Amino acid sequence: MAKVLCVLYDDPVAGYPTSHARDGVPKIERYPGGQTTPTPKRIDFKPGELLGSVSGGLGLRKFLEGLGHTFVVTSDKEGATSVFERELPDAEIVISQPFWPAYLTAERIAKAKKLKLAITAGIGSDHVDLQAAIEHGVTVAEVTYSNSISVSEHVVMMILSLVRNYIPSYKWVIDGGWNIADCVSSSYDLEAMEVGTVGSGRIGLAVLRRLKPFDVKLHYTDRHRLPEDVEKDLNLTYHPNVESMVRVCDVVTINAPLHPETEHLFNDALIDKMKRGAYLVNTARGKICDRDAVVRALKSGKLAGYAGDVWFPQPAPRDHPWRTMPHHGMTPHTSGTSLSAQARYAAGTREILECWFEGRPIREEYLIVDRGKLAGTGAHSYSVGKTS
Repeated sequence: MAKVLCVLYDDPVAGYPTSHARDGVPKIERYPGGQTTPTPKRIDFKPGELLGSVSGGLGLRKFLEGLGHTFVVTSDKEGATSVFERELPDAEIVISQPFWPAYLTAERIAKAKKLKLAITAGIGSDHVDLQAAIEHGVTVAEVTYSNSISVSEHVVMMILSLVRNYIPSYKWVIDGGWNIADCVSSSYDLEAMEVGTVGSGRIGLAVLRRLKPFDVKLHYTDRHRLPEDVEKDLNLTYHPNVESMVRVCDVVTINAPLHPETEHLFNDALIDKMKRGAYLVNTARGKICDRDAVVRALKSGKLAGYAGDVWFPQPAPRDHPWRTMPHHGMTPHTSGTSLSAQARYAAGTREILECWFEGRPIREEYLIVDRGKLAGTGAHSYSVGKTS
């Protein structure tokens, strides 16, 4: 029997909820483009429950223990004395979420002699050293598309929050004020602005589709160009590289995976090429941006605002400068773990496990690394090599 080691974020401060704001979540069966939502044989949870925290356990405990497997769930993942470090050496399967990632470094993978499968409950598997997984024959899979739309909605919310100066205005209300001039002195209309996305995959394209009704001028850059009919429908301007795009954009949103080509892409040099007063939104991965370059740009006024929900490391330490820099709209990494998204990626995790235990092929679109090489979505989205 296998040991399945699962790393999830802590329960709410007030304790695991016995009820939720709504009685459930709308059910969808297909994503844009036709891919079906996860199709496990069954689930042991009610969609809309909090599944991503320790007590939720992704709704997997009854299933795994019913098959005789050992299921260890923890939020303690950092350092040599952590539960994760202690349980890892004899774990066959590791499950982790991007929001509270269990960093499977090359060193940890080398110690985990029994490790055969690393599952990302969600999308984005850069917390796994993919090069080490390739070298050690570890299969890496994620629940592709499960929370892509969730993230795209978060992006649009953050763009509007920055441009309309929502967060400082909300704070005036909380503080008992009515300081309209202070609120609007940094508030603009999004209409007619130039908005560009770095990356036009599932999330980036969904962002572009959601922004079109705002009558903005849309731009994108990606190593995979979109079909001509999509470009025409959304009136998109394609840029062969990120440098040419950021020069013309008032708003830039990052929707690309982290790999050697994108690590620290937004550094001082690239930010210097952006318009003065541009806004930058990053819900992709924290390390795509140079941490201190962002702080400098906000303090100098080069950037009018920065928002996102991705940090490095995660969770971010209390003294992380993005917590206190001016003109920011940061949140913890929540964009892809709404209760709606959790229902899908928990079901997708179970689907992957069912396939694994029954010797059936895992969906091609769920694969990142398989049989010692990038595979499926991984071959499309990632590059071989190491990030620091």
